[in-house]
Amino acid sequence: MEYRRLGASGLSVSEISYGNWLTHPDGAECVQAALDAGITTFHTAAAWDGGAAEENLAEALSHARRDDLVLCTGVFWPEGPGANDAGLSRKHLVTSVNGSLRRLRTDYIDVYQLLRFDYRTPLEETFLALSDLVRQGKILYAGTAEWTAEQLLEARPIAERHGVPLVANQPHYSMLWRVAEAQVMPVCERSGIGQFASVPLAQGVLTGKYRPGEIPPGSRGAKAVETRPLLLPDLLERVGMLRGVADEAGLTMAQLALAWTLQHNTVASVVMGASTAAQVTENAKAAGVVLDLDALTRIDHLLGSFVQTDPRLTWSPPATT
Repeated sequence: MEYRRLGASGLSVSEISYGNWLTHPDGAECVQAALDAGITTFHTAAAWDGGAAEENLAEALSHARRDDLVLCTGVFWPEGPGANDAGLSRKHLVTSVNGSLRRLRTDYIDVYQLLRFDYRTPLEETFLALSDLVRQGKILYAGTAEWTAEQLLEARPIAERHGVPLVANQPHYSMLWRVAEAQVMPVCERSGIGQFASVPLAQGVLTGKYRPGEIPPGSRGAKAVETRPLLLPDLLERVGMLRGVADEAGLTMAQLALAWTLQHNTVASVVMGASTAAQVTENAKAAGVVLDLDALTRIDHLLGSFVQTDPRLTWSPPATT
C-alpha cells in the first residue's frame, strides 16, 4: 500500500480506502482483507443502513489499533423521521456526530464529511458548529462530498474564519465520470483540499463484468436503477475493449480503473467497496501503479464520447425551502 497526504494537511491516507455503503454478510472479512492489504482509511456514514454500517465497521475494526486508522463518516441524509433529522443544521450536526461516535466506539472522527450541500442552512451556522466540534476534539478534519466549485469557494473562507480544517472533498470520479476535473478539482487544489474519489468503478461497469445483452442475475446492474444508464450496449462494448489495455499493464479491469483514478494529482485516495474479501485483496494492488501515457491515451480514445465532463452534473439535492 502507498500513502498520500490529504490536501494541504499533514494527514496521511491510504491510496485505496474502503467504504461500507452496502452492508453484507462478508463485511467483516472484507475489512480484515483491507487491513491485511495496508488500507488504513475507512468510509461510512450515519444514515447508511440506519446506522448499521457504522456499527458493523466498528465491530470489524475492534481489534485494530485506533491510532493507525483514519475513520471517515458523514452527515446530511435523513437519520430519522423528525424535521431536524437531516441536513447540516447545528442541531443535526451535534446529534448526528454524537450518534456516530457511539456507534463507531471511538472518541473522535478523523474526517467528518458534509455529504451534500444544504441550501436550507447558512454556511456560517454549519461551520460554527463544526468549529465547536473541532475544539471539543470530536472531529479532527472536515470534508465535503459532491459540492460544486461555487459552493466550495463560498465555504473555504468561512471554514478558515472559524478554524475548521476543511481538507477533503469526495466527488464521484472515474474514467467515465470526470465532471469534477473542469472546476471542482482546480478550486480544491488552490484551496489545499484533497479528493476522496468515489464510485471509481462506475457501479461495477468498469470491472468488465457486464457485457452487451448479458447482465448477470443478482448483480448490482440487475437490481440498481442508478446503474441502468451505464448499461448501454455500445458503452459496454467500448469498456470491454479496455481489457487489452489492462492485460498489457498486467492489471485486472478493476485495478486499471482504480489506478487511472489515482493518476490525478489532486486525488489522495480512491474509495472502493467490495462484496468479497478476494475483491478487496485484488483491488488494493492498484495502489502505487503508474500508467504510462500510451495507456492513458488509449483509454481516452476507447471511451470517447461516453465520458461525462460537464461540471453542471455535480449533484446536490435541489434547493428547497
